[in-house]
Amino acid sequence: MSEVKLPALGESVTEGTVTRWLKKIGDTVAIDEPLVEVSTDKVDTEIPSPVAGVLQQILVQEDETAAVGAVLAIVADGVAQSAPVTSAPPTAEPAPQPVISEPAPVATPVVETPVVAAPVAQPVVAAPVATPPMNLPIFTPQVNQVPAAPIAAATPSAPVTSGDVSDSVYVTPLVRKLAQDTGVDLNSVRGTGIGGRIRREDVLAAASQAKPAAVNATPVSVPVAAERGTSEPMSRLRKVLAERAVASMVSTAQLTTVVEVDVTRIASLRSKVQAEFTAKAGVKLNFMPFFFLAAAEALRAHPKINASIDGENILYHASENISFAVDTDRGLLTPVIRDSASLSLSAIAQQIADLAARTRDNKLKPDELSGGTFTLTNTGSRGALFDTPVVFLPQSAILGTGVVTKRPVVVTDENGQDSIAIRSMVYLALSYDHRLIDGADASRFLVAVKTRLEEANFESNFGY
Repeated sequence: MSEVKLPALGESVTEGTVTRWLKKIGDTVAIDEPLVEVSTDKVDTEIPSPVAGVLQQILVQEDETAAVGAVLAIVADGVAQSAPVTSAPPTAEPAPQPVISEPAPVATPVVETPVVAAPVAQPVVAAPVATPPMNLPIFTPQVNQVPAAPIAAATPSAPVTSGDVSDSVYVTPLVRKLAQDTGVDLNSVRGTGIGGRIRREDVLAAASQAKPAAVNATPVSVPVAAERGTSEPMSRLRKVLAERAVASMVSTAQLTTVVEVDVTRIASLRSKVQAEFTAKAGVKLNFMPFFFLAAAEALRAHPKINASIDGENILYHASENISFAVDTDRGLLTPVIRDSASLSLSAIAQQIADLAARTRDNKLKPDELSGGTFTLTNTGSRGALFDTPVVFLPQSAILGTGVVTKRPVVVTDENGQDSIAIRSMVYLALSYDHRLIDGADASRFLVAVKTRLEEANFESNFGY
């Protein structure tokens, strides 16, 4: 017998919640094979089996919380035949002991709930009504329709939509909505996520393949969000975000200062070096690395914006560790780029691309989400001019970058003559804790960022 314990998942993580068991009792597991998914207040991760054998006992059920070091399960030496059988093997594999005497697409009962065999051959997760707390599905249960099976006649007649998908494959509400908006049938999508989970990228890939056939299709009606008229429990991540946002607003004095920046020169520089930058850095050059570097350099010159309140003391941080907001299906997460002021544009762009991708794929290490001293959030990524972002403790400030848009503005030439020209403009909004940072401090910081961006002297900062 070997115990599977909850390991330490970060320096400040003391507990975790089991979101999904990837194996059921009686299943054979290989050494280092993912056994269970665990969610903490920082990140979701998989716990591998420390030994090879058979899953003998599950001690912490789905949605239950355990402390670091607690025993989650027991793995016994041996093979699957020696363990109690709780469900029929997947239909795609030969069963050592047949449990169904006649051909039928319905698997043997698991626990007390009958489970209809899914078209995709995957192990059935124990207690199919339990789902991970991260973005819990909010749909009423649906019976999978199996062609030519008697049960199909018993279900209400309805066309197969993007909401009809095997219950053994977890699909987040955002992915379901995306499938509805793009007209993708989730039953035809092969998931590339953990445990066969269908991800946003899978739906987009399926939609792009179907585009040529849909050119002459009849226009469809405006899609309706599947969440309308339903309710769902808050996920663990959403609870954490809610608690921290309220705590921050209650315990701090927050306000926002906004400046307008002309980034026409940066737009021209991007167009000029884009091909070379992409070839050498391996990623595209957008506006974000420029904002990142300009903010990091301004933080170095104005350390109060990069400081924290510790009781009655002010803690000035030794490095500029900038968190940046990433929108995921599970909620908003903020990975950290450390020592940002010492990095080149190519290094910043590479780290942004890598951390953002691994954040959305749920592959971040817990420590990559901690230690930030300042936050940058691209509120313009969805077209917003600007907003008033919330400062999350223990940080004292957050910078929001709006959408870069062309519009007519008044410009003054070297002779002092004014004229109207079309320029690329952006709003920068700095929210800050007024207990530590005064309006003059915020303005000095924003002017430093504005000056750096408008001068656009970044030729020596590409890093290649």
